[in-house]
Amino acid sequence: MTQPTDIRRARGRRPRLLDLCCGAGGLSMGYHLAGFDVVGVDIEPMPNYPFPFIQADGLEYCADHGHEYDLVHGSWPCERYCKVTKWRGNPDDHPDLIGPGREVMQATGRPWVIENVPETSVAGLLRPDYLLCGTQFGLNLRRHRVFETSWGGGGDLISPCWHRKDLLAFEHKGERAYADAMGCTWMTNKEARKAVPPAYTQWIATQFLSQEGRAAA
Repeated sequence: MTQPTDIRRARGRRPRLLDLCCGAGGLSMGYHLAGFDVVGVDIEPMPNYPFPFIQADGLEYCADHGHEYDLVHGSWPCERYCKVTKWRGNPDDHPDLIGPGREVMQATGRPWVIENVPETSVAGLLRPDYLLCGTQFGLNLRRHRVFETSWGGGGDLISPCWHRKDLLAFEHKGERAYADAMGCTWMTNKEARKAVPPAYTQWIATQFLSQEGRAAA
């Protein structure tokens, strides 16, 4: 069962966010902009990550330290589930970590968020509490991501996608313009290929803090 966080009891303290499989920090930046102190964990080195970083196995680190944070986020590897892997490779060559990731996050007793590609929702692996796209935040790109949360969605309404013909999309992922359009200006083009716009988690974090505020009232 998810336990109340310390946010209600420690007013004036910034809440702490653990970002597992953080990559170069696109979603970490969103939580930071929403008011969180962020620590990122990834099994690969991330020299351009903009916040405190720990190179470690995400499952192991979460099991040992996840309970120390107010909110735990997991962007478990998406290669197994996304369409491009089926086109260009073998999904079985990539780990299936959504189930194990959810279990270790739930075991912390803390609120949590899982992010992944929309294919995980279609396959029944991830509950689509929120389905977000860059166009919903005024960004010039089409990039859908599904978020499952421990609080089950709800909160403020957000406008639907609007896919104009001139939007940047998958075929532009190696271009500098794509990274900049996401708001990931500190990343290399290669890092940005796997990144997600900070606007998504800035909005998710706002929903979480609203839920906490209502629970404390």
